[in-house]
Amino acid sequence: DFKKQVSTLFNGTQSDAGGKLQEDNDDGKVGLGKKVTLLRGISIIIGTIIGAGIFISPKGILKHSGSVGMSLIVWIACGVLSLFGALSYAELGTCIKKSGGHYTYIMEAFGPQMAFIRLWVDLIAIRPAGMAVIALAFGQYILEPLFMPCNIPPIAVKLATGIGITSVMYLNSMSVTWTARIQIFLTFSKLLAIGIIIVPGLYQLFKGETKNFENAFEMSNVKLSGMPLAFYSGMYAYAGWFYLNFVTEEVDNPERTVPLAICISMAIVTSCFVLTNVAYYTVMSAEELLTSEAVAVTFAEKLMGKFSIVVPVFVALSCYGSMNGCLFALSRMFYVASREGQLPEVLSMIHIHRHTPLPAVLILYPMTMLQLFVGDLYSLLNFMSFLRWLFIGVVVLGLIYLRYTKPDLPRPFKVPLFIPVVFCLTCFFMVFLSLYSDPVNTGIGFAISLTGIPAYYIFFYFSHRPKWLQRALDSFNRTLQILLMVVPAEQ
Repeated sequence: DFKKQVSTLFNGTQSDAGGKLQEDNDDGKVGLGKKVTLLRGISIIIGTIIGAGIFISPKGILKHSGSVGMSLIVWIACGVLSLFGALSYAELGTCIKKSGGHYTYIMEAFGPQMAFIRLWVDLIAIRPAGMAVIALAFGQYILEPLFMPCNIPPIAVKLATGIGITSVMYLNSMSVTWTARIQIFLTFSKLLAIGIIIVPGLYQLFKGETKNFENAFEMSNVKLSGMPLAFYSGMYAYAGWFYLNFVTEEVDNPERTVPLAICISMAIVTSCFVLTNVAYYTVMSAEELLTSEAVAVTFAEKLMGKFSIVVPVFVALSCYGSMNGCLFALSRMFYVASREGQLPEVLSMIHIHRHTPLPAVLILYPMTMLQLFVGDLYSLLNFMSFLRWLFIGVVVLGLIYLRYTKPDLPRPFKVPLFIPVVFCLTCFFMVFLSLYSDPVNTGIGFAISLTGIPAYYIFFYFSHRPKWLQRALDSFNRTLQILLMVVPAEQ
């Protein structure tokens, strides 16, 4: 058959190609191996949660919470709520042992149509925009030391951003093992960056620099109406705890590794975020923090002088780690969706030598580059922020639903029911808050998601396609298969 012909062709002409990376699959089969260990799982979660946010702008929480003490309480509460969500996903990841994250769980609980709408919104808007925004932060901060104290030309930022995105795509295309190793290195580098902030900050605190903590719970500026917005900012900062669930099939011993990696990661991230904010307040007053464009850089300038030039480099590495972790996880969602028949067949194929899901990695590249150079990224993210929480809420609702509809499903890791209930209510409250605070952007985001319904019926529901269209699709799949040197995974 065609698969054997392609395999023979490639192996006959390039028997040694990529031999150094053959470790990505040990048994000789073409497929995705179980290469995600506990350390690599932790690095995926921490590496994607800790992006540029904690270094640049903790001021959203301070602004809406109204006082230093309340802002720290919000950081802790958001960490606990995110842990609730992460534990809910840990249960789903151990009882539904398929990769794909949100998409797979919605498919299992609520069927293919709802899963396709989630996939459609991810593919055309959320993921390319999210990737482009992280990449822009990378481009801005990697060039900062070169242009200080001048402004960086916008075209230079976009070129550096384009190089960053391309290198992440290349890395993920070449080797699962090296992608995971570099993710571990980047995770340690961003934890080192946070350590560079926390240690001097706590030293200042023990020296008695506590004036910014006096009257920390001053209630005159605290408004209840602002608290939901403070939580919204906090939950956004913690977003990313769900990415390990996108690669469940590649996790070694998922029943143990997934819950353990999630719990360890959330404990580390929550501690880092809270202590980093404490460190900021030892050097900066609330007023200074609110006026700073990049809080970590201001902090470093006050405490470290010339050494502060390394902070933008660490922020850039942090953004690169987020891009790498996101792409590694998201490519698996497109891979699984193709396997389920909801995306072109070629996306569920594996490179014959590299053993990476090459087409699924590359699918985001054109959309991300397009949005980087022509799109209004930040307004698009506003449209989509409510959709993210809506669908995460739907996933956790699916967990509760499956408890009653499939009580006999094996659950090696089971959380108390109040945990998914509290988290689900939090998600839907944030969706309601979006409708109330920004009805226009929320409405546009909702309209974009509704375009998934006709797309589902056009592409998949009506299975009797015209013969000429089916021939064209087959030819497209076959051409890409030859160009990319990919074949279906062997079971």
